[in-house]
Amino acid sequence: MARRCRRQRGRDVQGILLLDKPLGESSNSSLQKVKQFYFAKKAGHTGSLDPLATGLLPVCFGGATKISAFLLEADKRYWVRVKFGVITATGDTEGDVLETRSTDGITEQDLHKVLEGFRGEIKQIPPMYSALKHKGERLYKLAREGIVVEREARTVTIHELNLTAFDLPEFELDVRCTKGTYIRTLAEDIGAALGCGAHVTALRRTGVGSFDSSKMVDMETLNARYDEGREALDALLLPVDSALQAWPEVHLNNDSSHYIRMGQPVIVPKAPTGGQVRLYDDNNDFIGVGEILDDGRVALRRLI
Repeated sequence: MARRCRRQRGRDVQGILLLDKPLGESSNSSLQKVKQFYFAKKAGHTGSLDPLATGLLPVCFGGATKISAFLLEADKRYWVRVKFGVITATGDTEGDVLETRSTDGITEQDLHKVLEGFRGEIKQIPPMYSALKHKGERLYKLAREGIVVEREARTVTIHELNLTAFDLPEFELDVRCTKGTYIRTLAEDIGAALGCGAHVTALRRTGVGSFDSSKMVDMETLNARYDEGREALDALLLPVDSALQAWPEVHLNNDSSHYIRMGQPVIVPKAPTGGQVRLYDDNNDFIGVGEILDDGRVALRRLI
């Protein structure tokens, strides 16, 4: 007997929504709500935010899911508020208080001096309350059972670390960093360097790759647009290639487009000499992600 084909539910939505993830909600829960708003067949986000964190969570629909990995690898930007003098189990307000210490005598100048040591390439030990795995188990699950395992330090880069407010015992930072940076760990390490301890009281992601917070959309806006109809919702979506605006673009003629789609590298006059590129066909339509080979030819990495 022939197998009955299962009908796929949902619309073929294409594009990227810059969601302002609400406080107290998991990234996956926010994703599922957005997917329902759009009645989308295929959608995914580009890197989790803790429930405590708010802010930029790019949601990729349709063909945009094929480039979500590039956003995962991209630099991130955060605004964070930190409190000195209180150490918690999780490095934020959700954990039990483990210890309180005096903050007497700490000055803004002291903090500026300490911040110098956290700019550039640094080592971080991932927190126990994280999604990393140890022998197949998530670290946060082990932590909830009172189990602490040894974690290997990882190298991350803090491109920018700017003090934006100081009102002891709290201060605020603007941070631009590479993927895999734990802002809770950064806050704890800064507190440790000053001898008083610290934890995160508020965290907001304000940038992912070339995306910033200026075009973020919150759940209230999605609710309002949903009542107006699908066209109003779709108008909030950014083009698929908007995620890669920092990359140079390569325009292919009809023949080159054909061979690229077949997976064959091509020679393109005046192409960049190296790196990753955006590929466009002779109709100026975005067709995928490419890279420049050592011999100068353009090769396909991901067809959209």
